[in-house]
Amino acid sequence: MAKKITSLIIVESPAKAKKIASYVASDTMVMASVGHIRDLPKFVLGVNISQNYAPNYEIPKDKKKIVDDLRKAAAKVSTVYLASDPDREGESIAWHLYEVLKDLPGERKFYRIRYNEITKTAVQAALAKPSEIDQDLVDAQQARRVIDRLSGFRLSKLIA
Repeated sequence: MAKKITSLIIVESPAKAKKIASYVASDTMVMASVGHIRDLPKFVLGVNISQNYAPNYEIPKDKKKIVDDLRKAAAKVSTVYLASDPDREGESIAWHLYEVLKDLPGERKFYRIRYNEITKTAVQAALAKPSEIDQDLVDAQQARRVIDRLSGFRLSKLIA
């Protein structure tokens, strides 16, 4: 009889997922987000200037199946580990994952784990000391993305 899956680890790349899966217990599934799962819309500004420059994120068409698969997997577990890269972009990816998974029915805990190398020792150490999403890093990435959009979106219209 197969062991019940109780935990989900979400990493950025399928290669990392495969390697990390070999380091964790059989009750843990490892999946990849394949990078960012949400972004600003392609053909509109996507930033609400009157609402303190709030970004309006959407799931791009090419990420919908990945997000659906992650939601299905997360709905079956009690613990989700967000294990994207330990930098500003990775923190943003972890936050976006949390945002699309947090409203699933049932209860589950979300943890952020960080490691600087894909080794059994590093991954197991990260799992032993999970933390929360670093909102300062998320805010930094989000500010950069909004500034890029505000300047790039308007400039591209002038150039065209």
